[in-house]
Amino acid sequence: MKVFVTGATGFVGSFLAEQLVKDGHDVRVLVRKQSNLRWIADLNVDCYYCSLDDAKSLIRGLEDREIVYHLAGTTKARTEQEYYRSNFHGTKNLFDACIANKKKIKKFIHISSQAACGPSPTLVPINESHQPNPLTWYGKSKLAGEQYVEQNMDKLPSVILRPPAVYGPRDTDVLEFFRTVKFGAIPQLGGSEKYLSLIHVRDLVRGICIAAEADNALGKIYFITSPKPYSWEEVAKTTLKVLGKKGVKLPVPLSIIKGVAAVSEGIAAITKKPALVNRQKVIEMEQNFWTCSPDRAKKELGFEAEIPLEDGIRETLHWYKEHKWL
Repeated sequence: MKVFVTGATGFVGSFLAEQLVKDGHDVRVLVRKQSNLRWIADLNVDCYYCSLDDAKSLIRGLEDREIVYHLAGTTKARTEQEYYRSNFHGTKNLFDACIANKKKIKKFIHISSQAACGPSPTLVPINESHQPNPLTWYGKSKLAGEQYVEQNMDKLPSVILRPPAVYGPRDTDVLEFFRTVKFGAIPQLGGSEKYLSLIHVRDLVRGICIAAEADNALGKIYFITSPKPYSWEEVAKTTLKVLGKKGVKLPVPLSIIKGVAAVSEGIAAITKKPALVNRQKVIEMEQNFWTCSPDRAKKELGFEAEIPLEDGIRETLHWYKEHKWL
């Protein structure tokens, strides 16, 4: 198949591009002039230089494509407008360009996020029928992108996939947690245990490919996740086990995190670069439950996560050490 991938220079997108090439697809990836191509430099892909803001160029880049995988988006930004520019307007521009080429394009695979739906009220994982309640600019902008795709599925067959937190080699977000745990700390934010759904990047990519190939997935939304919610303490203890270390619980008051976020935002205002931790991120961090259910994906698509947490963390830590990230 002739496929088009956005976000291929990023964490999940680079693994997807790699898998699609391995599976024998003709892969064209959307890249910006300032993109770092380090993860796809050795892949047999056609790099199409364009921005999601450039609707006319998107139409040209999609002319002979059959399946579009949309992973590009903004996860860190300084303003609400920056999130919406990428996660909503960028998605809209791409989707509209696909419609302009709909005689060729057969499917649009939209990779969203659990953040678009929001946290779970309890430890019980939410499913796709849960009423979305995004809490942050990021989540709200991702939901806006989802809704545009969903409202126009009659014009182009589409699937919406919502992964939870994703970890694995090349990831820079969960890396900060691993760096903390490496020193023997088991952080407890706000003095209470937090629970989340997790998926290894390779499992997520496999789920994306399965959904793209399944005609019965069209017109639907799926959580692509592992079946068991984890506590951050369990993730930390598993990490320590792999590292051969012991750890102690470290209570982290929310007031400290909020203070760090405020300072980071002040620095970001000067440097014009997004803060690693901001007050929007703190809103997500202070929620007790971010759990979602894979039941629909298992029942309808036959998808099941295969990589156990310990194996996934071991591979990830090995990669971090090999690349001197940890």
